[in-house]
Amino acid sequence: MNSTAAKKNNRIVETAFSLLNYCQQNNWAGYDPYDALNSRVFNLTPFSGSRICRIAITQIMKRLPVNIRPLLGIGPEQNPKALALFLSSFIKLSRLGQLPGEELISRMIEHLKALRAPSTPYWCWGYSFPWQTRTNLVPRGYPNLVCTVFSASALLDAYEYTGDLHCLEMAVSAADYILDELFWTDEDAVSGFSYPLPNLRARVHNANFLGAALFCRVAHHSGEKKFLVPALDVARYSADRQHEDGSWDYGEFSTQRWVDNFHTGFNLCALRDINRYAGTTEFEPHIGKGYMFYIDNFFRQDGAPKYFHNRVYPLDVHSVAQSIITLLELKDRDERSVPLAHKVFGWAMENLWDDRGFYYYHIQPLFKNKLSYMRWSQAWMMSALSHLLEYVQRQTFSDMGCISDIFNNKNILKV
Repeated sequence: MNSTAAKKNNRIVETAFSLLNYCQQNNWAGYDPYDALNSRVFNLTPFSGSRICRIAITQIMKRLPVNIRPLLGIGPEQNPKALALFLSSFIKLSRLGQLPGEELISRMIEHLKALRAPSTPYWCWGYSFPWQTRTNLVPRGYPNLVCTVFSASALLDAYEYTGDLHCLEMAVSAADYILDELFWTDEDAVSGFSYPLPNLRARVHNANFLGAALFCRVAHHSGEKKFLVPALDVARYSADRQHEDGSWDYGEFSTQRWVDNFHTGFNLCALRDINRYAGTTEFEPHIGKGYMFYIDNFFRQDGAPKYFHNRVYPLDVHSVAQSIITLLELKDRDERSVPLAHKVFGWAMENLWDDRGFYYYHIQPLFKNKLSYMRWSQAWMMSALSHLLEYVQRQTFSDMGCISDIFNNKNILKV
């Protein structure tokens, strides 16, 4: 490996474990772009009973580049989705021999177990804040498909790595929750998963694909074939809604007609997993067409990942993370994939990295929002960096002794 490549690889290593150290020092807890309704101050006012006011304060807090959350009585929280991303990242790093101490994995599993949704027989998870959709208020901690899928997927990663049957049992229970409470078929034989509440038959494509991918993976490991037919029915519905150019709208409601970076990445990676675990090639044409649209439409020349296919801003850290993951997961489909993943990483380091060990939220045309969000930003970038490290080590295995040296020389992690 030449000196330039070694320098780039060392930068990835240094960044990954600086970020890990920052997150550990904060006990894996932080603020979130959507946590406004956790405000003790707001909830003491009569405005908290108004749907419009709940939407307004959420949108204001999401956009405000100054953190006034402490003034509003909003504290940092552990979020199950963030913990799931950390858990999967730690397992990937441990497989590479780059995680000092397996205790981080077992501790993250315990954190995740502690945050399961209450008052339900299933293992399922919800966000650490209430959130207001256009029509419905989702209570704090109320289980939803996306949070449950990421948590169950991380537990399956743990099962594959450790052989812990309890992790598999929790993942199967999560799939049972989705099958029993969220799966639906209407009179036109259209199938889908309710999101974000069981009574909402929204046709959200990333939720459909993510749920279907979990079903296929659970069936693969548990032998429970009851998950396969619903998984394929739902996946076929959303796959058929792909546009001719390879894109998907976020959903089928008139208010969901946009095409964005990270949800498209979710779709593509989930379809790849459906094919893998269901033992089919049925969705290959959809992946191929979708990936070409993705790689051709979501990136600027300098490597900045666009949020939407038809406009640039915000330049968001979540798009950075999912771009790196998608490009590496589907790297064999286009020779531009790996160089572009590194270019995205380089752009993020120049524009969103803070030397205190975390990533900024996003860039707007007139300002940079430098707030740190644990779920939206740091957990997702931890996942992206673990993917980058996995690729780098596999490609340059004999030259990667420097990673272990960083642990020994800098004592970055104190488990």
